[in-house]
Amino acid sequence: MKQALALHFDATLAQALADAAHPFGAPAGMRLFATGALCRQFLLLTEGTVRVQSMSEAGREIVLYRVNPGESCVMTSACLLGARTYLAEGVAETALRGALLPAPAFERLLGESTAFRSFVFGAFVQRLAGLVEKVGEVALERIDARLARFLLRHDGAIVCTHYAIAIELGTAREVVSRQLRGFEQRGWLTLRRGRIELLDRAALQALHDESVT
Repeated sequence: MKQALALHFDATLAQALADAAHPFGAPAGMRLFATGALCRQFLLLTEGTVRVQSMSEAGREIVLYRVNPGESCVMTSACLLGARTYLAEGVAETALRGALLPAPAFERLLGESTAFRSFVFGAFVQRLAGLVEKVGEVALERIDARLARFLLRHDGAIVCTHYAIAIELGTAREVVSRQLRGFEQRGWLTLRRGRIELLDRAALQALHDESVT
């Protein structure tokens, strides 16, 4: 475990984390924490990706951010620091490996280690900027332009369900399906079961650019 942690932290901090944490693993699809649950441990991710998402009262989901190896989950940090319950849920998007740091050790290392404090609090700035951008997209941009941007982020065929895209964009699956069919009718893409093939990236780019000018 120490060797894996050493890939993301300096030797002193990696040793301190290895001494205080215990190994963790989870299969893809496992829910790591749920809205309203208490937070008792801090995840140190060394392999895989965690998807943090929220659900509205109407049952609509939206992806807030992802946590990759060497990154901090600010939702977990905020819950531990404020002794609050989770405001979103975390799901293993892929198989995971890492370590779990108990809350008392998390608090102790915050007080003792400058490097650990920088790791935890530095993530807040980056995540906050990303969340502000996400809110702006959802609140101010047209859904067709947001969908076009999502599609353009991918190279080649996109293996993804309409429901998964809807969660990314914070809208309903029916809305995504309707927009995609419209794009297909214009000749911009081809729809297959669980697969989207882009045919006219220039047209999608023009649609996106039109919405931000």
